[in-house]
Amino acid sequence: MKRKPILIVTGGLNSIFYEILFKSLKKINIKSPLILITSKKIFMSKMKKFSFKKKIELLSNIQSQKQLKNNKIYIINIDYKNNYLDKCFKVAFRVLKSGITHKFINGPINKTKFLNKKFLGITEYISEHFKVKNNAMLIFNKELSVCPVTTHLPLKLVTKKITKKLIIKKIFLVDNFYKNHFGYKPKIAITGINPHCESVLKQNEDKKITLPAIIQSKKLGFKVTGPFSADTIFQKNNRKKFDVVVGMYHDQVLAPFKTLYEFDAINITLGLPFYRISPDHGPNEKMVNKYTSNPLSLIRALEFLDKK
Repeated sequence: MKRKPILIVTGGLNSIFYEILFKSLKKINIKSPLILITSKKIFMSKMKKFSFKKKIELLSNIQSQKQLKNNKIYIINIDYKNNYLDKCFKVAFRVLKSGITHKFINGPINKTKFLNKKFLGITEYISEHFKVKNNAMLIFNKELSVCPVTTHLPLKLVTKKITKKLIIKKIFLVDNFYKNHFGYKPKIAITGINPHCESVLKQNEDKKITLPAIIQSKKLGFKVTGPFSADTIFQKNNRKKFDVVVGMYHDQVLAPFKTLYEFDAINITLGLPFYRISPDHGPNEKMVNKYTSNPLSLIRALEFLDKK
């Protein structure tokens, strides 16, 4: 069976991605063709360093999927000088818009350097390019996933950003993803904004925002429950009742999630017209050339897309 290729932007040049890529490809057999958007010169030197031996074919122009073969690795060469990542993403976007594939991975990127404060994260950067206003970040594990309502936002701005409408939009995207890709409606737990969903102040955001969002979501047919106190929802007897925990801000759900599952997770952007996945960790520049990086998250990303 002819498979759609997995398109990969290998991320920042000074990251652990090459290491985890070669480790992953040595451990698992990916049937889909792989198209790597990277510097050929750097890629070949990394291949030698990590003793990765497989034939690589250079692609100068992709006319159609027909020219690609299963189990093959292809490279689209990008000059690593001057705006390297920007050039990589521009090529990736052209390929995705051509319809040749709907499967995309980007390696870890130093967001501060690349985005230069123009976007909160890569999720928002890609969504802006494809004119997608409603997106969500799902950190996926087959046992339990999490979705923060706000992403890489400073904590002092979180309550100003959260609205009933925004919470419902995230719930819709999570529900839609599980229905389309797994064939069932997920059971979703919603955390409160405040500790224990309470407030000593006159204005309690959970009564004003979170609870009304849950009530409205139930009326819309979503399997939601809450609000739950974030300090107990991840306890074993609580979390096993749900498929997804939707939290109000990044660290509220990602800190306990990563404690539980570590690298056994992938970051999926919901709302895009294609699958966009990234390993659930950063570039880890301090670990480059130490050869101790864990490839599990990338393995999970490749396995997930290989089936699509």
